[in-house]
Amino acid sequence: MTDSKLKKITVALAGNPNSGKTSVFNMLTGASHHVANYPGTTVETVQGTCTHGDFRIVFVDLPGAYGLTAFSAEELVARNFIIDEKPGVIVNVIDTSNLERNLYLTTQLIELDMPIVLAFNMSDVAAQRGIVFDTARLSELLEAPIVPTIASKTKGRIALLDAIVAVANASRKPRTHRITYGDEIENTLNQIEPLVSSEQPALAVKYGSRWIALKLIEQDSDIIAKIKDGRLIDVINNIVAKLKTIFRDDPEVIIAERRYGFISGACQESVKTTVELTHTTSDLADAVLTHRVFGLPIFLLMMYLVFYLTFSIAAYPMAWLEQFFGWLSSSLASIWPAQAGNWLRSLIIDGIIPGVGGVLVFLPNILILFLAIAILEDSGYMARAAFVMDKLMHKIGLHGKSFIPMLIGFGCSVPAIMATRILENKRNRLTTIMILPLMSCGARLTIYGLLIPAFFSQNWRGPVLWLIYLTGIVLAVIAAKVLRLTVLRGDTTDFVMELPPYRVPTFKSLSTHTWMRCLMYLKKAGTVILAFSIILWAAMNYPRVSDQSAAGLSSDQIRQTQLANSVVGRVGRAIEPVIKPLGFGWKIGTALIGATAAKELFVSQLGIIYAISSHEDSSATTLRQHLQADYSPLVGFCIMLFCLISSPCLATVAITRSETGSWRWAAFQFLSLTTLAYIVTLIVFQLGSLVLRI
Repeated sequence: MTDSKLKKITVALAGNPNSGKTSVFNMLTGASHHVANYPGTTVETVQGTCTHGDFRIVFVDLPGAYGLTAFSAEELVARNFIIDEKPGVIVNVIDTSNLERNLYLTTQLIELDMPIVLAFNMSDVAAQRGIVFDTARLSELLEAPIVPTIASKTKGRIALLDAIVAVANASRKPRTHRITYGDEIENTLNQIEPLVSSEQPALAVKYGSRWIALKLIEQDSDIIAKIKDGRLIDVINNIVAKLKTIFRDDPEVIIAERRYGFISGACQESVKTTVELTHTTSDLADAVLTHRVFGLPIFLLMMYLVFYLTFSIAAYPMAWLEQFFGWLSSSLASIWPAQAGNWLRSLIIDGIIPGVGGVLVFLPNILILFLAIAILEDSGYMARAAFVMDKLMHKIGLHGKSFIPMLIGFGCSVPAIMATRILENKRNRLTTIMILPLMSCGARLTIYGLLIPAFFSQNWRGPVLWLIYLTGIVLAVIAAKVLRLTVLRGDTTDFVMELPPYRVPTFKSLSTHTWMRCLMYLKKAGTVILAFSIILWAAMNYPRVSDQSAAGLSSDQIRQTQLANSVVGRVGRAIEPVIKPLGFGWKIGTALIGATAAKELFVSQLGIIYAISSHEDSSATTLRQHLQADYSPLVGFCIMLFCLISSPCLATVAITRSETGSWRWAAFQFLSLTTLAYIVTLIVFQLGSLVLRI
């Protein structure tokens, strides 16, 4: 076939200095090449050609570069050629004996979203060092074909040419995942992208708005020089300054660490054995924390310590808040005389204070739990926990990345469900969404914070809370396995488990994360909980008992009669036969109905019920005493178990419908979890009662 009839492919060879790139170039082109300066620079590029089948392939050997940021003329030339000339294929030559350092350039090529072939050069040197790669696995994770080569011995030439032709002729598919840089930087990218698209549309089209935004955060001098809008530069400078205060480091350093985290995660799953390995402090820590035997027990111990501290440290400020709301209630009752028909007094003393105050009492627990989780997240340990769970997650048909939304679920199910967007496999995502409410959210912690001190001694509080959280995880694992074997059957797609570097969390970062989560809790107490407390108070006070029915009764009897005659009382009595086998009375039943709107309302409603049905000086401490008098520790544990498993709150239902696009999945989640809660609680209560009778 004549040259005129051959199809042309332009290939750029990119790689680190000393990666063997020139040897690969010579292996592919022989002596057919020439040297020229890149336009406008003194940096040389080398071009050569070869014929392979029906294709004439033009190779451009780009200058060696460790990355694509404008730190040197060589890096800038390599980047500009790729962006401006848009070669059909990029061959990334990698020194496999120094894999992680070489893959840093690969991550930046991935960010450019260009067709890539990875030439794993010096594979003989890697073999001599005892390094064995699962290239098929790594190819899936990096979404690029990998061809082992030994350029000095002309090994791998035909396979590499075949891969180039295959990639050049393959239809382009969007990548199933991308490198993420943590919440702060990702949120910043989301702010900058629309600004770039609107203010610099030409650059956005040429480079991509996300890539431009990323380079602006990295303070890339070449990209900044292309921005003509001074206002946009001022905005970027302010954003970068804010990120610096959070991280106490330049954003480009954080971005680089995230790239290396991506690389580390990929290598963890694909480097089978290593005889020679340079052990850094991070490597030694990972050797322990991600150990195949000790990793899981260490994770469980970490979580146990979190829950132990949540109760032991929070006990004192929680007691102070209890005393404050108790004092507030009794003080108002003493200076505001009770009068017939004084509904405002009853609303405040019997409704708002026990309803909202009963929830705010547990703010110290929430604060300490969120602070502990923020420390684990910011230090880099939470990513290791997901990696530790990866093997188990694969066995139930999910990927270790599914555990990340599950960890977020300890804070709140709503952002956790939104976080499943990192899972591009639809079945994996649906399965994860369905089981996420089994993670004990911060709202459920208010229920545990009420019941555990009421029924268990100080030494047992941490272990019981740990057991409740662990039960949720175990049930989630079982439920996921059942779903993947039934309604959501299918293969699991592999993803890179990103392992960010260990960092000492900054005070700014920890305080920001903790405060934002606590602020959400306070907002809910000041809006949703307040509104429902008023509604629940009204439902417990109306319809009113007639004067004839109240004739001859004491004030305490009137309160009890009023509660039984109210909407709440009637509903509670109606559902009591259904929940009695679980050990629950009608008061617990109505509180469970209220918890459907928001889990904290369980505490609010119980506080209001006992405030209305009891004496004037009811407080949070008195509420625990009432519960101790009415129920056994077994029933207290069963209440927590039911609240753990049962129907998610309305906000979770709404976000499930939004993220799945179907009310069918939201209804399935709601009904199946409620049914599961009833069955599990029934078994535990009946077996527990049987054991106690023996």
